[in-house]
Amino acid sequence: MVTATFRFHAELNTFLSSDRRGRDVRVECARAATTKHMVEALGVPHTEVGLLLVNGVAASFTRLLAEGDLVDIFPGSRLPEGPPRFVADAHLGGLARLLRMAGFDTLYDNGYDDAEIAAISASQDRIVLTRDRDLLIRKDIMVGCYVRPLKAEEQAQQVFSRYRLAPQSHPFSLCLACNRPLRSVDRSGVEDSLPPRVAELYREFRRCDLCGRVYWKGSHWQRMDALLKRLLNAADADDAGAAPATAPGNASFPPWQDTRPS
Repeated sequence: MVTATFRFHAELNTFLSSDRRGRDVRVECARAATTKHMVEALGVPHTEVGLLLVNGVAASFTRLLAEGDLVDIFPGSRLPEGPPRFVADAHLGGLARLLRMAGFDTLYDNGYDDAEIAAISASQDRIVLTRDRDLLIRKDIMVGCYVRPLKAEEQAQQVFSRYRLAPQSHPFSLCLACNRPLRSVDRSGVEDSLPPRVAELYREFRRCDLCGRVYWKGSHWQRMDALLKRLLNAADADDAGAAPATAPGNASFPPWQDTRPS
């Protein structure tokens, strides 16, 4: 056995047991233990960690621990390459709908089990959104976010801020029901499926070619538009006030893409 000390920073303390928050945690570790193994054994999913320092030097999750090591763990997240895409677990249907509303490709099915979510994330490089810490600890999940709030609007605000989504949003470009792109259609092409009053009042329509749903800018759209503007404005404000991620000695982030957790 070897003994190492772990120091968790900022919001990572909320994952710890109450007697370990805000203090150095000195624990015994197996001789073959990696930083990833011990950080997660203490309760923090690897997806929530942005930077590890071992004895003041940036390290990867595969780093084996040695006697007397001091490990600093800072919050952060890794973005996959390209536009962010998500997969949400069964408890986050409202969040998935809000992300689709803002134009972000978000898979959701309340029948998904943990193995399916992990497989989708790995094969499609999607960010896992969940309130289940055990899901985020799975070794085949490389990118994910522990969603802290309980209400969908607050959940969306957290995700928008964490992944800097506001500049990338394309509101009302995806079907809220099935996540497929919407296309503009003439009224004549959808008139048979519209309530008579809608056909009289509106001229612009969008349709999902997969499920056939038709969307127009009625009172429901106005409420959704106001909600989106609140979320995007709040995300812009968060971005403006956010400080860049730093650590003592200006250490750089380790190359996560080259050090897949075991």
